[in-house]
Amino acid sequence: MGNADNPTGAKFEAAVQAFFRSKGLDLHRDYSVDVGAGSTHKSRKFDLGSGEPATLVECKSHTWTEGGNAPSAKLSVWNEAMFYFFVAPPSYRKILAVLAHSRQGESLAEHYVKRFRHLVPPGIVLWEVSADGRSGRRVFTGS
Repeated sequence: MGNADNPTGAKFEAAVQAFFRSKGLDLHRDYSVDVGAGSTHKSRKFDLGSGEPATLVECKSHTWTEGGNAPSAKLSVWNEAMFYFFVAPPSYRKILAVLAHSRQGESLAEHYVKRFRHLVPPGIVLWEVSADGRSGRRVFTGS
């Protein structure tokens, strides 16, 4: 979510927004939809979204640790995003956009897929986006 308490996250959200705009997808900050598992639903703000085309995006600007390890606690937040995508309306395209960050030839996004692909619901797309929003690549689509 666009958050004044997280200027790094807000800056990355703007970069992701610019990246997808360059691809013809106009996304809005703090996009709300009702989510829920079962008959009870509650409004939730996604970092970016659009009603036309129906798209939800969560942005994560995490990096490998200084010691070169995976940031396990932060990757659990990526899993939380997968849960929210799972309980969001099925008519929406869902994208997890993460900061492109590599170590020893492996990006953090690739590491996440290797370790947690079983938690990525069908159709959810994982993108890596540069910090400046000028480039990005699709890393994985859940099946």
